[in-house]
Order: sequence, then structure tokens, then C-alpha cells
Amino acid sequence: MSGPVAYRSAAGRWVLLATVLGSSLAFIDATVVTIALPRIAEDLDASTADLQWTVNGYALTLAAFLLLGGALGDRFGRRRVFLLGVVWFALASVGCALAPDVGTLVAARVLQGVGGALLTPGSLAILQSTFAGDDRGRAIGAWSGLGGIAGASAPFIGGWIVQVADWRWVFGINVPLAALVVVVALRHVPESADPDAQARVDVAGTVLGALGLAGLTYGFTVWTAPGAPPVLVAGTLAVGVAALVAFVRVEARARAPLVPPHLFRWRPFAGVNLATFLVYAALSGIGFFLVVTLQVVSGYSPLAAGLAPLPTTLLLLALSPRAGASACASVRGSR
Repeated sequence: MSGPVAYRSAAGRWVLLATVLGSSLAFIDATVVTIALPRIAEDLDASTADLQWTVNGYALTLAAFLLLGGALGDRFGRRRVFLLGVVWFALASVGCALAPDVGTLVAARVLQGVGGALLTPGSLAILQSTFAGDDRGRAIGAWSGLGGIAGASAPFIGGWIVQVADWRWVFGINVPLAALVVVVALRHVPESADPDAQARVDVAGTVLGALGLAGLTYGFTVWTAPGAPPVLVAGTLAVGVAALVAFVRVEARARAPLVPPHLFRWRPFAGVNLATFLVYAALSGIGFFLVVTLQVVSGYSPLAAGLAPLPTTLLLLALSPRAGASACASVRGSR
């Protein structure tokens, strides 16, 4: 990479397009499927538990392998791993669209989560390495805002597709979008890697982090199922907590940790991560619970339910780039 790219330049817009579209694949798929669940149940004769795993199978692998995806990008090239994730995600989407039964659909959703875990951290890391100074804050703010818009728009997109076509196109639409991301990234996104990244991946941290996140995700998912065995719920949650405790201890001693613990001693970093967690938890709640409640309780059509979060989408579009730049300036001022 020859140097930082200007945010308002043509090159900067291409980089932003590739990263926003790529990460939006994962953001949209995390919520868009909820609109299609009634049609999926009818077409594939799926039970409530089957539908729950159609949603949570994706979240399980996405959460479990997110840290590994970021580490692989630092080591082997951010654009390379990002593109691998995009292609992986597209192929898994084809599997979802062609699934003949609910078991195949859940398996394909699990594979989708792996692809999402590879591409999501890569998109943000590409922006971090491509832009500098205030431009970096604007780019990250735009990426965050436009990604939030994609997630907030997912119910509308899903509702429209389900209402005018077949539920399988909820997944099939990912293929042309992924193809566009691949073309733009190959032509306009510079490759970058962390020169200080160790040759060996932190295997212990990777395994413990994945096990901890998977244990908690699986445990909370099973907990909500009717008749869930208490021993299974308590056991998986205990395994998840124990693995995350061990993860923190291992990372504190590792030569090249996945997550350097000293970063969390810097209050702006810790605060930003906490705020991000809370904001995206709220946005995810809107995307999931609101549209389902509107359909099931209030009798809205899929399209009408999808249009309900539109004010949130417009506010994200208008304010996120400016908020990102302001946050970056505040962080620099606190150093």
C-alpha cells in the first residue's frame, strides 16, 4: 500500500463501497431471515425449534469464529481473508436457497456464519489501514452507519422478497451482491497486513475464544427451547464461562494474543467497545423483535412490518458519518 487514501476521493469511495457491501451481507442475513420464518416453516414443515436454529445456527458460528477471522486477516492479508469470507458466504447462501429440508438449511446457515466471521472483521480492518486521521473516523462512521442501515433495512428487504417472490430468494440475493463485492475489492481495495503479526496463530486463544462464545450462544439458545434439560443448559453455559475465563488468562500470557489485554486498560478503547456492544444489541433487537411482533400480534404484512423501522434507518444515514468523525477527534484529544 502506497499511502493513506482520502475519504472523499474516488479511491476512498470504492473502498467504502466494497467494505460496506461486504459487511452488509452479514448484517442483513442476521435479521432478514426472521421475516421469512413463517414461509420456511410452511414449506419445509419445520418446527419452532427448527426455526430457532435457523436463526441461531448462524449466530453461533459467527460469534465463535469472529476473533479468528480478524487474526487471520492480520496475518495473511486483510483483503485476501475478506474476499475468502465473501465467497464462502455466497456459496453457503446458495446452499440455503437450495435446501431441500430444514436440516440442510440449518447446516448451510452454520456455514454462512463462518463466512460472516471471516469477512466482518476484515471490512473494518481494511478501513483502518486504508484511511488515516479524520478521514479514518469519517470512513468508520460511514461504515458503521451504512452497516446499521443495512441491518435496519433487512426486514423491509426480506418482507418485500417474501411478499413478491419465494423465501429462497432471501438467500439467493446474496450471490450477485457478493459478486459485486469481489469485483470491486479486487480492482480497488489495497492489500494490507499487520507487519507485527506473528507467523503462528494463537491456537490456544482461538480454541478457547471459540469454545467460550459457542458455549454461551448454544446454552442460551437451548435454554429457550421447551423442555430443555437443565443439566444441558447449565453445563454448556458453565463450559462457556470457564472457557472465556481461561481465554483471558491465556491471552495475558501469550506472545501474540488474539486480543491484547492491555488495550482494555485504555479507557477510550474499552468505552467504545462497550458502547458498540450496547448500540448493536439495541439495533438487533429492533430488527428481530419489532418486525416479528408487528406480524404475529398486530397482523401487519411482511412488507408493512419491514417499513416500520424506516425512521431509525434515516437517522442512521444522516448522522453516522459525522458521529464517527467526532468520536475519532475526541479519542485523539484524550491521549
